[in-house]
Amino acid sequence: MQQPSIRDRIIDATMVLAAHRDWETFDIADVARQAEVSLSEFRDCFPSKGAVLAGLARRIDQAVLADEAKELVDEPARERLFDVLMRRLDAMTPYKAAIRSIMKAVRRDPLMLLAMNQMAINSMRFMLASAGIDTEGPLGALRIQGGVLLFARVVEVWVDDEDKDMAKTMARLDRELDQAGKIIHKIEGFAGAKGPLHSLCERLQAGRSASRPRRSRRDSEAA
Repeated sequence: MQQPSIRDRIIDATMVLAAHRDWETFDIADVARQAEVSLSEFRDCFPSKGAVLAGLARRIDQAVLADEAKELVDEPARERLFDVLMRRLDAMTPYKAAIRSIMKAVRRDPLMLLAMNQMAINSMRFMLASAGIDTEGPLGALRIQGGVLLFARVVEVWVDDEDKDMAKTMARLDRELDQAGKIIHKIEGFAGAKGPLHSLCERLQAGRSASRPRRSRRDSEAA
């Protein structure tokens, strides 16, 4: 079996410590000891403890993007985005305890909040692209930041949702996507023109299933 890289060991060690301790109570030396690496090796991989979170975000991004749902290519954008974000939550699940601790730290530290928002923007750009939603230009930037805020509200529910079917999380995501469609529609109305935002609004609101939206491919595989 291939041994994890130093970079991966540092990410894993940070998540272990964050799962059991408050974020502010351990430092890079603690992480290096947990990962069994030197500070020199740590510095070669990451410039700070916070930068390790960007490494985790990239790991999660890669897991989602590698598990692309090709069977949803003909589905409305709303369904594709629902699937992408649920798969992202699946990829985040092994780190749930650590993420809960990190979220508490973010609420106490405005500078950390700004840094986390930029990390989330970088990830959301790829999540929207994976769902077939344009991310270029000023309107693309608006979609990305809106997606970050939408997903943050879903994560607030997910982090305390211990049910296997994640019904509360799915319901929150469903509502957030509905709300996003309404906001986009209002923005388009203010603009007075039917441009790309209107198109996205129609795609988000179109084709909503009469029953609960699909959770992911794993539902059908488990049935």
